Amino acid sequence: MWLPYILLVVAVWACSSSVIFIKDSQVPPILISSYRLLLGSVLLSPVFFRDLKRYRDRFPLRRLRGAFFPGVVMALHFITWSVGARMTPAVNASLIVNMVPLTMPLFLWFMIKERVTRREGLGTLVAVGGVLFLAGFDFDISLVYFKGDLICFVSMLLFAWYLAFGRKNRDLPSVWLYVVPVYFVAGVTCFLLGLHFEDLTEGNYPWDFLMILGLAVFPTIIGHSSFNYCMRHLRGQTVSLGTVGQFITAGIMAYLHPRIREVPSGSFYLACFLVILGAVIALKDSPKD
Repeated sequence: MWLPYILLVVAVWACSSSVIFIKDSQVPPILISSYRLLLGSVLLSPVFFRDLKRYRDRFPLRRLRGAFFPGVVMALHFITWSVGARMTPAVNASLIVNMVPLTMPLFLWFMIKERVTRREGLGTLVAVGGVLFLAGFDFDISLVYFKGDLICFVSMLLFAWYLAFGRKNRDLPSVWLYVVPVYFVAGVTCFLLGLHFEDLTEGNYPWDFLMILGLAVFPTIIGHSSFNYCMRHLRGQTVSLGTVGQFITAGIMAYLHPRIREVPSGSFYLACFLVILGAVIALKDSPKD
């Protein structure tokens, strides 16, 4: 009963660690996205083939085609985020990507007809209000950053869309039969685009290999896999609210990291309180799925 909630917290922590690994790497952003996804799919291949054999009567191979579109959407999210976040101030990018709970209800409704409850709506307003408070005073509205803000907004929509696909495909007998093909498709998509736009020789190996391994294990295998598991067992809006909490764990890790040492401002703590309060409001008396 409590496993999905525990894994949601784990997913938030694991995915927020990606900024640490990326900051410590010199590999171009599209290619590093490709490497982490492809390595993640390789590391998960044993459980994929185990479940493919275990559920062969319930999972015909033609269903693998269902991973293609979510994989492409995931790849485009990674790419647009890598590009957009470099074209606009960090506070703008962080605020925009944390708007997922405001757009998730639209995807849930159009894809699976799942409605947001009143408590989920109230919790969403409180949590997003915390994010707005944190970034509101620093958000830079400027035509100079408009293109970057727009790309980050598209990236946020793609992330919400990708998560909604996990909800839509919750009928599959195993989460591994879904996420491993999705990671592989996303990795190949990023690699093909990276070949065109980036330099394969850039990087500081073998250190960068350790960063890629960290990205594959923590934010990809643990983080995104847990998010997709949660989308199978929790309501979609509950999971989208959980994604907002990434700025909390990312802020803590950035402060503790010996080479980053970013000290949170006072508004950070109030924003954390509002995000957690919003999640509690949404979870209280949440309908059973």
